Parts: sequence; structure tokens; C-alpha cells
Amino acid sequence: MLSNELSDLHAAIIGCNESTLFFTRYFFKQLQHRKYVIGEHHRIISDALDKVIKGEIKRLIINIAPRYGKTELAVKNFIAHGLSINPAARFIHLSYSDDLALDNSEAVKEIVKDESFQLLYPHIKIKQGSDSKKKWYTTENGGVYATSAAGQVTGFGAGQVDDEESESFINEGSEIFGGALIIDDPIKPEDGDSDVARDRINQRYDSTIKNRVNSRNTPIIIIMQRVHENDICGYLMEKDPGEWTVLSLPCIKQDGTPLWEFKHTIEELNKLKKDNEVVFERQYMQDPKPLKGLMFPASELRYFIPDPLRKFESSIAYADIADEGEDNLSAPIGKIIGQDIYIPDVVFARENSETTIPMVAKMLIANDVRYIRVESNSMGAMYARELQKELKACKVLPAFSGSNKFTRIFNDSHLIKKHCLFVHPDHQTPQYKVFFKELTSYLNNGKSKKDDAPDSVSGLIMFIRSMLPNVFK
Repeated sequence: MLSNELSDLHAAIIGCNESTLFFTRYFFKQLQHRKYVIGEHHRIISDALDKVIKGEIKRLIINIAPRYGKTELAVKNFIAHGLSINPAARFIHLSYSDDLALDNSEAVKEIVKDESFQLLYPHIKIKQGSDSKKKWYTTENGGVYATSAAGQVTGFGAGQVDDEESESFINEGSEIFGGALIIDDPIKPEDGDSDVARDRINQRYDSTIKNRVNSRNTPIIIIMQRVHENDICGYLMEKDPGEWTVLSLPCIKQDGTPLWEFKHTIEELNKLKKDNEVVFERQYMQDPKPLKGLMFPASELRYFIPDPLRKFESSIAYADIADEGEDNLSAPIGKIIGQDIYIPDVVFARENSETTIPMVAKMLIANDVRYIRVESNSMGAMYARELQKELKACKVLPAFSGSNKFTRIFNDSHLIKKHCLFVHPDHQTPQYKVFFKELTSYLNNGKSKKDDAPDSVSGLIMFIRSMLPNVFK
């Protein structure tokens, strides 16, 4: 019996040492007590990561859809695998969120400290007192530094410092592995269309991130879904053509079959494409293209003719306050039946608050609205307080919006076209006509000068999603 157990342990050590995928499957089962379900893409990614460990790939980009197991394989277990090969290896791990990076760092530490890992690699220990998620060390002075892609990385470098002997070994194809710089989703998808957000990450890579390696031989790995044609992957492939090995793994393969049917069938993928083709091409097909045309063509919207006998389940409103002289206050009402959101009325005006507050209050009372969210950026908080004084049955909820406006509208565009019904043009009031014209003139590329109408409808959608989540179940 003892001989069999030793034989199993020996086989596990050999398998873990030779393959990132074997390592991932083995320790996922040990820690999670269930199988790590693998697809073709996991094997492809693992093969590339194994080449990174062997020194055959120095710069690697992996583009794949969200929730396809990339972080589990290429971050958490890859780092733990690297430490099992060389406990002196050093890793820097960056992500768009400090919390995500720290959680991944903690997950690596949990693998290393687990008794199943210690059974195979008893010589690899976490240094006593090294309890920080942000930076921790092994007793061999290897370790992990984790932070956001926009954060500061000080006093720590990825990989090991070159000397003449170690450099010659690597150049000869030695399997000595000193660590890596791993960037996982450096930008949020909702910031993909923000020139400022993209440029900040791209320039930070050039000015800071790429310089945090201890050797020219230290590999750099970028793992992400594509979010824009000029995201960091597009930027680096254009700036440094030929330097990067690129794994682009679209969810629909060239033969028309799904990449991972366990996650998405071809029918489910086609539905995602129908919901929002631009997002699908970016995040699921890894093929971002420049945006063109109108975001809300009148021909693609749904309409209704007002009927006083129509019964609604609930009524909710949203107000986007005019921040500048050329802006309009836009306050649409959403009346809900099932998953349909009727927009029967709107205040769309450029007058001052003394004029628009009574207008909005009158509309809310007439439509029996129980809740209105007022965007509280700039003068919004004061506007919300003054509006509440005019109302008794309706609750005014101020809310700050910090995300990029165009990206917010873009991400909600498929929900607006799918769930919202607008008053038929033949039955629109003059104010509604101006609101509707601005909505249907809004450009896909975010270059429109006026965005109050689409921004308020997007805000209404977000408010309904938070108040009535079953509408979008």
C-alpha cells in the first residue's frame, strides 16, 4: 500500500512539473474537490505557458472571452507552478482592479500552503511573517507582488537578475525559470471606449510596467478579452510587430463550432451576437472593429401608441441634470409590463432648475411614479433635494455616476433596443420629438456632441435593473 502511494506521488510530481495544465487540474481537484473542466483552449494556453517556462516564449498575449478559465489557469496555477519549479522565482501580477489582483495573489498563496502542495513540494515554504496579499515571499526569496495596472510597483522586480552564468544557461534553452510579469485584464470592458482610460494603461506600460522586470529574459504575459481595437493588445501588436506571440481564441472557431460547448453552445453564442454584435466581436471573437453609424437607428427601435386604458406594473423615472449651458435636462419615465419598458413621457428642456423642477414634478405626479433617480454629479444633489420638496408619494434617490458616459450607453444599447418602447413618432409631443431626435442621432463612435437623451435612457435602464432585477432575469 505504501509503495503504491509513493508511486502515485511520484507520478503526480512528474506530471505537475511537466505541464501547467496537469498542475492546474491536480491542485484544482485537491483544493476545490471537483474536476477542472477543460476544453481545447485550455490545452492551447497551457502549451504556450509551458513554452514560457522553458524560455521559448518571452512575450505572450492571450485573448479569450471572459469566464473561460483563463485566470485560474494562466494566473493562479501558473504562478504556483512556477514556484514549484523554482521557489526563488519572482512574479508581478497586475489587473485593472487592486482587489482582483490581491485575490489572485492570495489564491496562489493558498495553493502553496495547502497540504497537498506541501506533500509534493515540502521544501517550498512561505516566509514567516509574509502575510500581505500585496507582496509576499518564499523562504528562497521568491514571491509575488500584486496590484492594479494603474498602481505603483516599488521595491520588487519580476524574474531573476541576470548574471553571465544564468544568462548563458537560458540562451542555451535551459529550463531554469525565474518568474514572470503577468497582466490579467488591465482595463475594464466598460472603459474600453474611453480614450483616456486606454491611453493611461498603454502609456503606463511603456513608462513603468515593462521596466519592472529584472532581466531581458523575464517573460511578460498579457491575458485579456479584447475591448477595443486600440486596447493594450492592439497597441503593442502595432508598435512592436513580431515581438509578441499572440493566441487569439474566438468563441466560434473557423469551422463554425463553439470553442467550449461546456460554456456556450453555438445557439447561445449566436444569441449573444444578436444582443450586441459589437461587444460580441470584441469580447467573444477577439476581433474589435471601429464603430460606425448610428447606435439607435429609428428603424431598430420599438414603438407604441399611448392608450389610457393600458395597465402598468410599476413606474420609475430617471433624471440626467444639465451640467453645462448647452446640455438639456433629460428625465424619461419607464412604465413596466413584464420585460417591456414603455417610455410614455419625458421632460427634455434647457431651462434653469426653477423652471424644470415643477415640470418634472408635474410629470411624475401625473404618471404615478414612485421612484426617480437623479444623477447627482455637479448640481444634481441640490436638484434632488429641491425636487423632493415638490413631491409626496414619489421618492427621489440621488446617485453619483462615475463610469465613462459613452461606454455606459454603448453597453446598455442592446437592452434599450430589446426592452424599451418609445412613443410612435406620429403621437410624440414637441418635447418628446426633440428627445427622440437626439437619441436616434447618437453615433456609434461616441463622437456625438449631444448625449443627454441616450445617457438618460441608459440611466433609466440601470435604475430599473437595480430596483427590479427580475425585469432582466
